[in-house]
Amino acid sequence: MKAFSIETSAIQHYSIVEPPARVVVGMSGGVDSSVAAWILKEQGFEVIGLFMKNWEDDDNSEYCSTRQDWLDVASVADVLGIDVEAVNFAEEYRTRVFSEFLKEYSAGRTPNPDVLCNAEIKFKAFLDHAMKLGASAIATGHYARVRKEEGLVQLLKAKDLTKDQSYFLHRLTQGQLSRVMFPLGELHKSEVREIAQSIGLHNAKKKDSTGICFIGERPFREFLGKYLPTKPGAMKTPDGRVVGKHIGLAFYTIGQRKGIGLGGSQQSNGDAWYVANKDMEKNELIVVQGHDHSLLQSRQLHAAEASWVSGVCPRSLITLSAKTRYRQADARCELEPQNLGSPQSGFSLNFEENQWAVTPGQSAVLYQGDVCLGGGIIV
Repeated sequence: MKAFSIETSAIQHYSIVEPPARVVVGMSGGVDSSVAAWILKEQGFEVIGLFMKNWEDDDNSEYCSTRQDWLDVASVADVLGIDVEAVNFAEEYRTRVFSEFLKEYSAGRTPNPDVLCNAEIKFKAFLDHAMKLGASAIATGHYARVRKEEGLVQLLKAKDLTKDQSYFLHRLTQGQLSRVMFPLGELHKSEVREIAQSIGLHNAKKKDSTGICFIGERPFREFLGKYLPTKPGAMKTPDGRVVGKHIGLAFYTIGQRKGIGLGGSQQSNGDAWYVANKDMEKNELIVVQGHDHSLLQSRQLHAAEASWVSGVCPRSLITLSAKTRYRQADARCELEPQNLGSPQSGFSLNFEENQWAVTPGQSAVLYQGDVCLGGGIIV
């Protein structure tokens, strides 16, 4: 194995346990989790790899890469000289994540399965299993950081902001976060691939996985149609003009442009069509023309199911920043918590500038600088 050096400070920044503690690393077969395992082993931790199989419905289809991913994990484990185990969480995934995923789409919302998957599978079922293996902590290839501050554990953005994944981790509890290590938090993606190449990992150039968490890339509308019934209805403009027909409200999302089927509409003025709203009672899809249409702009949103990864709810009327979807730039806003201390706790956000296509079902995630405070589900 070719030598590769990395600054110790990049490890100490997020270490919640010290070598030679046992750390179980969630390994997917990708380059990120592979390098995360290597870093921890280099630092003297006892590393065990854990491969999670969480989807079985069409495991032999062209879109499911479980078998190849497992072979990649086994190959990496052999190079690194670590033990690796495969575990099946398919039942937990179906009951805790996928059923909620379908429920949200049926209600006309657009959920983010990665957020729920992290909270329920990667940092709950996986964490519980790792503790049974005698682990002091778990680690993943997420691009994020943790830091102890005044008795609490903070979740911070990654150094590589283009890969930062703190948005997907905002529903973790302090108990979960206190047992998690993110070895890639101080690195850029280019450095991770360089490390993988240098130490002889065959997956150094493997394409990053995308698509639905643990289900992978596939034609989404076709996939969703296997589990949800189609219910066609009218496609209308805000003034009530019928301009087309939709196949079912569950198959569209706010701000969607492609796949609406109105590109060649004779009633078009030339501007692109966008989904602006869903009328669930009338089963009507409301569409507008133009990216900057007023119905696609919002200065305020309401969120439910508030989760505070920071351990505390921020003060009322404090100015923070928020993301209403992944990869969106932080937007300055004022927070108004609601129903504090109750199971129905939520909040409102008042933004300084209009936000585009705020989508029910997606997460609104709050930040104070680099620190992720938590968030809620847009309603």
